[in-house]
Amino acid sequence: MASWTRDELARIGAAEELQIAPVRDDGTPRAPVPIWVVRDGDDLYVRSYRGSDGAWYRTARAGHHAHIAAGGIDKDVALAEENDPGINDRIDAAYRTKYQRYGNTYVIPMVAAKARATTLKLLPRS
Repeated sequence: MASWTRDELARIGAAEELQIAPVRDDGTPRAPVPIWVVRDGDDLYVRSYRGSDGAWYRTARAGHHAHIAAGGIDKDVALAEENDPGINDRIDAAYRTKYQRYGNTYVIPMVAAKARATTLKLLPRS
């Protein structure tokens, strides 16, 4: 598995939104959808606002691959489920900090148990 470059981490981590196109079982991508992305150290994470009800998330979880675009970076990624409570606490803090200007209406659902259970780590593919 490849690693993120410092430039990719900086640009994707600072992007307001990330376009994600999960890959279906037959190898075709879904239409891209905009979602929020946060950075924790040298890692990037996404969650489904709708929890496991999110269509993009169901496809992503089934196939564990997607194409992303954010901050001028286009990349194929693997998707790994993140269940570590300590890491998820840091991701919650990252969402609260990065997206605080949107207020509790949008941030609270992103740090609630339903969304937290859908945390995916983005892993660059070469």
